[in-house]
Amino acid sequence: MKSLVSVFWFRRDLRLLDNAGLYHALKENNSVLPVFIFDTEILDLLEDKSDRRVDYIHQALQRLNQELNKLGSSVKILIGTPLDCFRELTQEYNIVRVYANHDYEPQARQRDVNIFMFLKEKQIEFKTFKDQCVFEKNEIIKDDGSPYTVFTPYANKWKKSLLPFHYKAYPVKKYSDNFVKDLSQKIPDLNEIGFLKTDLVYPKRISLDDDLLRQYKKQRDYPAIHGTSRLSMHLRFGTISIRALISKTLPLSEAWLNELIWRDFYMMILWHFPHVAKGSFKKEYEHIPWRNNEKEFDLWCKGQTGFPIVDAGMRELNATGFMHNRVRMITSSFLIKDLLIDWRWGEAYFANKLNDFDLSANNGGWQWAASSGCDAAPYFRIFNPTEQQKKFDPKFEYIKKWVPEFGTSAYPEPMVDHASARLRALSVYKNTLNHTQNKSLF
Repeated sequence: MKSLVSVFWFRRDLRLLDNAGLYHALKENNSVLPVFIFDTEILDLLEDKSDRRVDYIHQALQRLNQELNKLGSSVKILIGTPLDCFRELTQEYNIVRVYANHDYEPQARQRDVNIFMFLKEKQIEFKTFKDQCVFEKNEIIKDDGSPYTVFTPYANKWKKSLLPFHYKAYPVKKYSDNFVKDLSQKIPDLNEIGFLKTDLVYPKRISLDDDLLRQYKKQRDYPAIHGTSRLSMHLRFGTISIRALISKTLPLSEAWLNELIWRDFYMMILWHFPHVAKGSFKKEYEHIPWRNNEKEFDLWCKGQTGFPIVDAGMRELNATGFMHNRVRMITSSFLIKDLLIDWRWGEAYFANKLNDFDLSANNGGWQWAASSGCDAAPYFRIFNPTEQQKKFDPKFEYIKKWVPEFGTSAYPEPMVDHASARLRALSVYKNTLNHTQNKSLF
């Protein structure tokens, strides 16, 4: 006879503590089977088989499994498409309900619809919960019921709406006896999943430093300083709770709180305007005649543009999978405005390289730089990479770390004249937008 269980499906929430969907699963059922699926529909798209993100997930699952072992349980790992994996699970177990936390990306939403329909045919309930956001979907909207598309009024309403229960931790421990017992599952090796070990080391403790928060506003723009939290990867994969971070941040740093609000904002934008995943939020920006020079794009990717702050950022990204947020703005502005290369090329490159890649935030950042997004920088705002370096890396500390040949004959000359490139970008944007607006009049 097949075991009678309810399933909790881990996704972007790889932790036991303060996990909304897991809390509800354990509270409502006395035999909860923890499941994680290595989704081949996602993994097959990854070009580099030494992908730190896959290694991070693998190490997080090992840590998760150790915690479950102490409770007499373990996480069941499956490899394949979610639909195939649930077919396998329903053959092995008599499943009453499936629990998960919300996901907001278009492909994830379609995946969940497919799973919902499959489970419905089997008369299995599929319940999902808010976990990775503080406010989601329609929770922060204008008085007329429409979504915000400008950050500041959204953030103001977000702060006014925040109450202590919004960031109260879910007491998962209270019901931890309700995991399936005597389940001994082995975590498959990375090579069984089709990937290789990387240099990534999973931290023994994931936390947010009080002093860093207090100094954040003053230090966050300087890439040579350890002035940012480096928690974006942990937030991306849910190895830390957004509610825990809100509790820690509220009394110490409004500037860092705003970063968390930007995260909610971009997820809300992606939910209401899913077309941004493939095209411009502002439709008129779809008509920019990009130059899309492949040789210039290759130099940008390799960090060989002749602009040291740009090159340092790209080399750090290529070497580590991390790039400082200020430098992300500089490198993206350079690609789009100085080289007139389609922002989607840069967005895709970052998506492939960033350890903390998150579709909503990455897309929001690139469209901000391209001036095509909601509440984006106006098209005439073009970063001067030399002035940015003078302001945020005045002693060349960051640059010397990543571009050791800077200042020698081995370092290339600037690939463009920034002043001329700026005028070219202004002309292209202005002419395109004027033409688009004129056409809309007829």
